[in-house]
Amino acid sequence: METTTIANVEVSRIGLGTWAIGGLDWGAIPDEEAIATCLSAVERGINLVDTAPIYGRGRAEEIIGKAMRAHGRREEFYIATKAGLEWNERGVFANSTPARLREELEASLRRLGTDFIDLYQVHWPDTVTPIVETAGELAGFVQEGKVRALGVSNFSAAQMEEFRSVAPLSSDQPPYNIFERAIDSSILPWCAANGVAVLAYSSLCRSLLAGRLHRGMSFEAKNIRRTDPKFQEPRFSQYMTAVEGLAALAKERYGKSVLELAVRWVLDRSGVSVALWGAKNPGQLDAVAGVLGWKLDADAMAEIDRIVAEAVTDPVGPEYLMPKVREG
Repeated sequence: METTTIANVEVSRIGLGTWAIGGLDWGAIPDEEAIATCLSAVERGINLVDTAPIYGRGRAEEIIGKAMRAHGRREEFYIATKAGLEWNERGVFANSTPARLREELEASLRRLGTDFIDLYQVHWPDTVTPIVETAGELAGFVQEGKVRALGVSNFSAAQMEEFRSVAPLSSDQPPYNIFERAIDSSILPWCAANGVAVLAYSSLCRSLLAGRLHRGMSFEAKNIRRTDPKFQEPRFSQYMTAVEGLAALAKERYGKSVLELAVRWVLDRSGVSVALWGAKNPGQLDAVAGVLGWKLDADAMAEIDRIVAEAVTDPVGPEYLMPKVREG
């Protein structure tokens, strides 16, 4: 397993993403299968496990807690969870007020069954609460020993600059994959210049790059892809054309799958520390070994760019994931 460091702690460059095992947005998953997925990740050398309270409304954190107890060694897990979202019957809202952060911290510690969190991240910017207020509260959690390091997710460079004026910032977690590259222009350069680790989420673009989807397929009513514009026609066909071209490139040039190519692409981008890999069962981690031990050259990177540009004529980003703005 390739490794990097976050706040001087060694972590795997592939991290397990646990949105799917929460069960609400990706289809129901039995507890035993979800726990087995976490344990399988650790067996494969993955120690960074990324989660959040919103994933299954707490269930993903509970699953990870059960997995850690089943494993028996808390130190084998680097737990990165988040705070700053609340939900009700009207939807999901950004909320990083000190009171909400304290409530979420204690709930996450309880669900995970641990007395500290390795990396505590603000899930989305709260445009109502001043960032310095949020950062100040989080700095207090570090002083209390309940959090080891702080990170943010979906923040702009300016927002990260404001955060780090109050508290040490160890990481940023933005969306990044072959199809979604908005961070290339400012986020990646800023993080590199300021020593902030980048944890890329959606490395497989909601399974578009996993090699499991096909043209014309439909998704269950509760599946998050029902609301993702990439999976609606005519865009879905455009992206599938790109996937087919990428799959051919991966096989012909490297003897690899499109999934292995996609994750390797993320890992080989300058400034990226970790690629997060979502999985619902242990089998979906079988390709991890195939991602390691090789690199993409400049010619392959250029060919990937060409395939995507020719196939996807109406690209769209992950903006649909953005939470609602609450009333102040």
